[in-house]
Amino acid sequence: YSFLVTTSVGLVLQYTNRSSGEFRNRESFCIVAFAWLSAAMFGALPFLLSGMHPVDALFESMSGFTATGATIMTDIESHSKALLFWRCFIQWLGGMGIIMLFLAILPKLGVAGRQLFRAEAPGPTEDKLKPRLKETAKILWMVYVVLSAIQFIALLGAGMGVYDGLTHTFTTIACGGFSPRADSIAAFNSPLIEGIIVFFMFVAGANFALHYRVIYVDHRSLLKDSEFKFYSFIVVSAALVLTVTLWMTGTFEEIGTSFRYAIFHVLSILTGTGYATFDYNTWPDSSRMVLFMLMFIGGSAGSAAGGIKVVRLLLMLKYGYRELFKSLQPKLVRPIRLGERVVPEDVMNSIFSFFILYILVFMTSTFILSLMGIEKVSAVSASIATLGNIGPGFDLVGPSSNFSAIPVLGKLVLIANMWIGRLEIFTVLVLLIPGFWRE
Repeated sequence: YSFLVTTSVGLVLQYTNRSSGEFRNRESFCIVAFAWLSAAMFGALPFLLSGMHPVDALFESMSGFTATGATIMTDIESHSKALLFWRCFIQWLGGMGIIMLFLAILPKLGVAGRQLFRAEAPGPTEDKLKPRLKETAKILWMVYVVLSAIQFIALLGAGMGVYDGLTHTFTTIACGGFSPRADSIAAFNSPLIEGIIVFFMFVAGANFALHYRVIYVDHRSLLKDSEFKFYSFIVVSAALVLTVTLWMTGTFEEIGTSFRYAIFHVLSILTGTGYATFDYNTWPDSSRMVLFMLMFIGGSAGSAAGGIKVVRLLLMLKYGYRELFKSLQPKLVRPIRLGERVVPEDVMNSIFSFFILYILVFMTSTFILSLMGIEKVSAVSASIATLGNIGPGFDLVGPSSNFSAIPVLGKLVLIANMWIGRLEIFTVLVLLIPGFWRE
């Protein structure tokens, strides 16, 4: 039924379309924003037909397509394998982006594809690999598919079955985190499987265009890329700090065990994958604070990860460093650089605007949840976990729980968070400006 309904609507739209195929910025923002919303609505049909409440079905579907990983399912393994497969597959589709998929397979878009790419692409800069945007989209999807195939083979070699291997590949490469197992990755109790997942979470959190350059253009691109080096620094630093806090507080007796859980959850939260091998709600406040800070950062631009993005944080730090120097030497001219490129001031303005709007949306959704009687830690973590497309938060929405206890209105707020966060704030919020709709 879901297939018939979706196909019928698609055919009607195809044969009634009179568009010339050339879009202005306004049309591009609308298409991208409503394409994701429409995908989530049609993707909710299998969940709806399985007996879910309409809002719950939309929540689960939006969480899937935005690769968030927040769930309202209370007994996951009681659902059919087909539904759980669909739940993981839509994360894989959403991970690289529905519009990117369209650009890769629909040459009809032509020049108009550039506006769609800009409206959807994660991060503050447009990272083209080829002069034609359709070729760039195909390359990125090729990298995405190849990495997926490699991870699937690795998981099979580590002892996973075909079904588990495929579904967990979908949700790792997409930085999604859905699992057909109630205990997520902990269900396998395998350090080898955890190691494979850790490696591919790290890879998925890096720029996919960088992976292509490393393989086909310049093997040294990895070491030259400022964002990748800062991303690696954050991972290593956070993992070491978390390891020490877990060990010194007696959460785990052995430092090796502390590192095993630390590195897994640092990458899971930073990249927005949201897997769990331990209930970190039981960890001390110092350890949970490390994870909470990582929720805001996110992965690299051009990756499947959510959050503010590493490159934005890096550029804001560079800007702050420059302003400190200018306070001592007001006449100093010191451009902000990202590698060898000088970052224009309008890009910096865009980054700060993004950051302010991101925090504003986070605070607004937290306030609304608090008005519904949700305690503060759960409200704060639910807001950032959905806006940053992470998945689980703390307390009421922690890794051993889910979002089913959130009131219906609260779920609608969090659905909006996932949508806004996945489309990098501007794409959705610009639709709320009255002047946007005027000729």
